[in-house]
Amino acid sequence: MRQVLVVIDMQKDFVDGALGTPEAVAIVEKVVDKIRSYPPENIFATRDTHTADYLNTQEGNYLPVIHCIQDTPGWEIVPDVAAALKLKHAPIIDKPTFGSLELAQRLTELNQQEPISVELVGLCTDICVVSNALLLKAHQPEMPISVDSACCAGVTPGSHQAALETMKMCQIMIQ
Repeated sequence: MRQVLVVIDMQKDFVDGALGTPEAVAIVEKVVDKIRSYPPENIFATRDTHTADYLNTQEGNYLPVIHCIQDTPGWEIVPDVAAALKLKHAPIIDKPTFGSLELAQRLTELNQQEPISVELVGLCTDICVVSNALLLKAHQPEMPISVDSACCAGVTPGSHQAALETMKMCQIMIQ
């Protein structure tokens, strides 16, 4: 079975920018190592992408911290991860919200061509990682999906753990 890696939102604003955490900084090299361990054709990445009117959106009302505004430094994938993704020619999917319908569609199409399993890593465990994991599970309930907990970080350590438990309850394998 072909194993696919999805690197979720390893962007400056989530690592050491507007919404950064020490836990996010700590996973950067682990994520780079994970990328290096996969063949180039088996890697996808996402990038949280907002527009200048972010604070006028529903998300902006609930999380009034300007972040990941397209074409700003905070929107960019952190340099070490970006370099590893570029070396592997990994496609980067810009997503305007937590989960990516485009990612789900691409992986569904791959899975229809040949069976795949999907491993997710990145940020934030409790928002975008869990959203994409559940979205993928809804699209392809028999496709094996896993999350490497050592290559993820949440908004807080507690919410990271809660998201891992939620995914585990939804038959997503936690490593």
